Amino acid sequence: MAQNSIGTIFRVTTFGESHGAALGCVIDGCPAGIPIDLAEVQRELDRRRPGATFAGRQNAAVTSRREDDAAEVLSGIFEGVSEGTPIALVIRNTSQHSKDYANLARTFRPGHADYGYFAKYGVRDYRGGGRSSGRETAARVAAGAVAKQVLRALSGGTIAITAYTERAAGISIEKVDLSEIERNALRAADSAAAEKMAARIDEYRRNKDSCGGIVACRITGVPAGIGEPVFGKLDAELAKAILSIGATKGIEFGAGFAAADSTGSANNDPMRTAADGSLAFGSNNAGGIIGGISNGADIFFRVAVKPVPSIFRTQQTISATEHGFEDSDVVIEGRHDVCLCPRIVPVIEAMAAIVLADLLLQNRASRA
Repeated sequence: MAQNSIGTIFRVTTFGESHGAALGCVIDGCPAGIPIDLAEVQRELDRRRPGATFAGRQNAAVTSRREDDAAEVLSGIFEGVSEGTPIALVIRNTSQHSKDYANLARTFRPGHADYGYFAKYGVRDYRGGGRSSGRETAARVAAGAVAKQVLRALSGGTIAITAYTERAAGISIEKVDLSEIERNALRAADSAAAEKMAARIDEYRRNKDSCGGIVACRITGVPAGIGEPVFGKLDAELAKAILSIGATKGIEFGAGFAAADSTGSANNDPMRTAADGSLAFGSNNAGGIIGGISNGADIFFRVAVKPVPSIFRTQQTISATEHGFEDSDVVIEGRHDVCLCPRIVPVIEAMAAIVLADLLLQNRASRA
């Protein structure tokens, strides 16, 4: 299997399957001498981990599968500092219920990667989707937590990446208050809207169904000049990274698709000199990126997250036989999320951090 790595200088490779012994990542290209706080890595993993409760109650949006998701360092960090050698992190699986997937050995789940995976490789790990499972994102979050600390060191702490649920179960936030993101179960930037989302999501859960949403991400403190103007465009690299997350189905930067119905006079972001002599923009329809290169404004993008495909309803599908395929029905057992938005928030932040760490390191070779 190819394409398990991302990045050029700061290069991340993930490994492992949903019901295997462990998942993990290898980070190559991390500069030596970067302070790496493993407690911070664990905090990021705790934000993503399954089975998490909120306010002492089971979160209606997330799976009841409980994993500690404890990160173990195998190499690359000594006395709290990166050595410049490959950093290897491993996360053990401790709560697999593989028997829940016994009926899927020859049957393909609708909405999942099962059939495409089988068509490509001729073999698949049907226990939770194997390598194509969303559980693989635990390794990404671990690597992203390291990337965030690299960004802090490279930028002097000016770069901040903040993602949040903007819409879930058909309900949108009505304000953006970043201080509320970690104060509600949906990681929405509006706690009042989050309560409405949670109630609607619980309805879907009781009806054996699921729902999707939109996650927004704002990156502040990125200096102008990051990204390459042709094939390594900053927005293209971010899009590739974000769309490599299994549940994502679309991404837009700044005004996004609304720009298609706009005009040049309305969509262009006017520029002026601020009082301190710096550049100031009158708007940010570009989302902080022009020509593939950061312009110093906040980088802003939205991500469409599809409904969870594992639902507890009878669905039409096909099963493999000795002579081909036959029609069949399937009811997916096991423990599954109802809405992925709150758990995908830290994954989106992680992928953005990995891309930015790589491009910031590449930028060091751009000029004398």
